[in-house]
Amino acid sequence: MCSGLTAVTLPDSLLNIGDSAFGGTGLSSIVVPDNVVSIEFGAFQNCSGLTNVSVGPGLADLGDGAFFNCTNLISVYFKGNAPSQDSSWPDPFQGDLDAIVYYLPGTGGWGQTFSGRPTSPWTLALPIILSSSVSPGNQTSGFGFTISWGSNQPVVVEASTDLSNPSWLSVSTNRLTNGSAYFSDPAWTNYPSRFYRLVPRP
Repeated sequence: MCSGLTAVTLPDSLLNIGDSAFGGTGLSSIVVPDNVVSIEFGAFQNCSGLTNVSVGPGLADLGDGAFFNCTNLISVYFKGNAPSQDSSWPDPFQGDLDAIVYYLPGTGGWGQTFSGRPTSPWTLALPIILSSSVSPGNQTSGFGFTISWGSNQPVVVEASTDLSNPSWLSVSTNRLTNGSAYFSDPAWTNYPSRFYRLVPRP
């Protein structure tokens, strides 16, 4: 146990966080990189100083007791879909009585609670394109992606064919019902390349 460890930066190349990897350390916050697919049993258990966690969109599996008994944990932010959970005791957030799980609108698998903790939509300062979109990229109906932001907020999708000297053209205005909307551009094949940006509408 390294109780004196208060900060760590995990590499972007990391895929798994193993059993009890940081259990009992003095971490106050942790950012789980986007490529991590699993957090194993007790990886952050008994980190009593841990208050905030940010989890990348790649996480698919959250192990038993991953954040067990992190008694000061307040906020856990998920950028992707709800990960699967192992079914045995303890739950990933067992004993974390003040923790709230935040998720981006447009991601899937979230209910009113997750692992026994209440959930809430996570509203960012600006709209984003979800990398965990259910159907990003080229589709039969056109190129598309999911936009996430605040509930019922209007967002304009603009497109340009040249980033070195961009001339942005408004393609569509999307009202984000329940915080997300799916954008599709059926005309994308008319251009050798097309780039998109999101512009919040006041």
